[in-house]
Amino acid sequence: QVQLVESGGGLVQPGGSLRLSCAVSGSIFSINTIGWYRQAPGKQRELVATITSGDSTNYADSVKGRFTISRDNAANTVYLQMNSLKPEDTGVYYCNAEVKRRSFSIPNNYWGQGTQVTVSS
Repeated sequence: QVQLVESGGGLVQPGGSLRLSCAVSGSIFSINTIGWYRQAPGKQRELVATITSGDSTNYADSVKGRFTISRDNAANTVYLQMNSLKPEDTGVYYCNAEVKRRSFSIPNNYWGQGTQVTVSS
């Protein structure tokens, strides 16, 4: 099995910062693209940022210049540094990873349980 565990969410004032972490564990051969999605109340889940195994990054326009995604391949962990947070960044942030469990297997998609981020004064 593969588990994704997010941490680092919380309540922060507008303009503040948070750092999210997502640790992937279990039966893992390699992790391809890994990233963060978020879901605000009453809205659909949306992409925030992703990073490939080659360290190519992709960001939603709404977070460009404020959020930075990075990964530690040795620790099977992805991070999301969030600066200059706005109330509209509020939501549940989910980690998503494409994981190969064997060298010859196709990658499967896995989700974490999510961590709440609330930006409010």
